[in-house]
Amino acid sequence: MSIKPVAKIWMNGALVDWADAKIHILSHVIQYGSGWFEGIRAYETKRGTAIFRLAEHLRRMHDSCKIYRVEIPYTLDQLKQAIIDTIKANGLKACYIRPLVYRGYGDVGVDPSGIPIDVAIAVWEWGSYLGAGALANGIDVRLSSWHRAAPNTFPTYAKSTGNYLNSQLIRLEAAADGYAEGIALDAYGYVSEGSGENIFMVRDRILFTPPLTRAVLPGITRMSLIRIARDAGYEVHEVDISREMLYIADELFFCGTAAEITPIRSIDRIVIGDGKPGPITLDLQKRFFEIVRDGKDPYQWLTFVE
Repeated sequence: MSIKPVAKIWMNGALVDWADAKIHILSHVIQYGSGWFEGIRAYETKRGTAIFRLAEHLRRMHDSCKIYRVEIPYTLDQLKQAIIDTIKANGLKACYIRPLVYRGYGDVGVDPSGIPIDVAIAVWEWGSYLGAGALANGIDVRLSSWHRAAPNTFPTYAKSTGNYLNSQLIRLEAAADGYAEGIALDAYGYVSEGSGENIFMVRDRILFTPPLTRAVLPGITRMSLIRIARDAGYEVHEVDISREMLYIADELFFCGTAAEITPIRSIDRIVIGDGKPGPITLDLQKRFFEIVRDGKDPYQWLTFVE
């Protein structure tokens, strides 16, 4: 899905033209993948443009940077205002938001000490992440031959740019074999997540999702769905899930900022349930979209762009 350019990108405290948002080729982030980012959505609701869980996203970005000993040169309040200003500057009613902290131009050694820390915020219009019809009809996925990193290698709790090389391999392999997405196991053979999404399974009307200790990114949408599901009376467990448990699930779905709530209709050509989005998946999807699209927000998760 190509990005349609907008007018302005926020870089280090200033709004610059889209075409001028450039960095040096020898920036540390290009050489070594030393960047930390978020994916956030702003929705056009009946009450106006609203950003979903902005504070939680920015906190996660702060946590990602802290793990890598990076101090963001702006407060969370300053970043929040910068995001709002960037949306306004581009006149968007609904958009995807990409704040990025990265080590910039300085030395090209692996040691990043003293490298400047830069910050950018981009917004653009972005539709269905996993393809047209994915939300309504579900997608076909495969178990990937690529695993998530062991816990003593890369910190998967951090949303860092370098970690997504692994995600690229998962997604490319899936696409080459005719699937919309792949699911990674962790280093010990338990289900982890998709290339860019968390995963839930339903069995006997009980929801299960892998714990964060299975190389799972602490997803904001994941966290939100656990709250929504429990408040709706569903039982939710964060437990280890084996590969074969996915095959006999009644329902499966991905969730994430980009993917939202995307049903999974088959894995490795094994049909899940009756091959259509299941009732619990559809119910949670409906409850989620009532918040982000209709602005019915009992949790105060929306930040409105006035």
